[in-house]
Amino acid sequence: MTIRVLLADDQAMILASLRIILEDQPDITVVAEARDGVEAIEQARRTRPDVCLVDIQMPRLDGIEVARALADAPPRVVMVTTFDLDEYVHDALRGGAAGFVLKDAGPGLLVEAVRAAHAGDALISPSITLRLLRHLADRAGRSTARAPAQPLTPRETQIVRAVARGRTNQEIADRLFISLSTVKGHVSGVQAKLGVRNRVEIAAWAWESHLMDPS
Repeated sequence: MTIRVLLADDQAMILASLRIILEDQPDITVVAEARDGVEAIEQARRTRPDVCLVDIQMPRLDGIEVARALADAPPRVVMVTTFDLDEYVHDALRGGAAGFVLKDAGPGLLVEAVRAAHAGDALISPSITLRLLRHLADRAGRSTARAPAQPLTPRETQIVRAVARGRTNQEIADRLFISLSTVKGHVSGVQAKLGVRNRVEIAAWAWESHLMDPS
């Protein structure tokens, strides 16, 4: 299956570079480009890509607003930016983004982020992952998570802990000796019970619920 991607960045050189990197992959094709946030939303709704790579800072609407606007739409949004400021990361992921990758992370990680988003996983650049987890652990000491709509099963609790540790669906499947489709089903069920939209919100809930060891 070919992964259909929309690119959104206000710099023509960046758009061209991203296109070259992605279209060098046999399973990825770029179906549209946008130079600002409003155009990105319009193009996403018109072309219906699988994944949108969106820059944080763009004219008219920034990338975080684009992620929020498309949170309930088919495409999954991955933020691609030169900035790794904490507020950008938290706002983007809370806004529904499926990943956060720095432009200098290299083409390999960019391609991984697209494939992970398409597979229902979330990928965050390694340079900011540790800081994000520390933020979640710190916030856990200052807040109390809301109770789920229905109690989590023991297996769902295992899934939540694995997601909070940054495991991908495939890694969870391998560790728990269950199928990939079963993991995806559990993740969807957990999201419904917790009332969250993505894996990062699952991780945040896990830390706030004191399911994780801060050490």
